[in-house]
Amino acid sequence: MNKDKTRHLKSHIILGNNIRQAREAKKLSQEELGFRIKSARNYIGCIERGEKSPSLDIIFDIAFALNCDVCEFFKEI
Repeated sequence: MNKDKTRHLKSHIILGNNIRQAREAKKLSQEELGFRIKSARNYIGCIERGEKSPSLDIIFDIAFALNCDVCEFFKEI
């Protein structure tokens, strides 16, 4: 695997972990967050595990649903 692909995969994992931490801090389930952004629970799980790369629209929807600054999701990237 080339260096750029590895870096992107790590970024997806960090982004997903940051979203999970924000969701858990608000005591929301993946199902509730999915409902709030009109998306499936399993898609939220895939994002949190770094398996899917969400669009900027979805990232902003998640931040709005969690009432947090979108910048929190990108810390340590």
